[in-house]
Amino acid sequence: MLKRTLTIAVVALTVAIAPVRAIEGGPAAFDGDLMRLTEILGALQYLRTLCGAKEGQKWRNEMQALLDAEAQSGDRRNRLMGSFNRGYRGFQQTYRTCTPAADVVVRRYLEEGAKISREITARYSN
Repeated sequence: MLKRTLTIAVVALTVAIAPVRAIEGGPAAFDGDLMRLTEILGALQYLRTLCGAKEGQKWRNEMQALLDAEAQSGDRRNRLMGSFNRGYRGFQQTYRTCTPAADVVVRRYLEEGAKISREITARYSN
């Protein structure tokens, strides 16, 4: 349920905020939250795979959708990708097997990611 909620929230986010970004031109007011969301997506890509979820590249694909909507090139894209990679690598260095603690992190990140997506969409969509 949480996984589906985050997926729906990320999709809604990519649709809702693309026009805001295009209109403003500069850094968006939600960039800090977006960086956190991309870090969460990276962590989920690593941890869900480690813990046996049969999702393939699901979280990497969610990240790609965000990049396509928000930062098709340039420094902003590099920062978003760097944040995703930090999330992935941070847990890759910490967890070699799925543990109860890893399961807790996954649950918390699914909740946090869905919350961030909902808040950005509610605050900044047209």
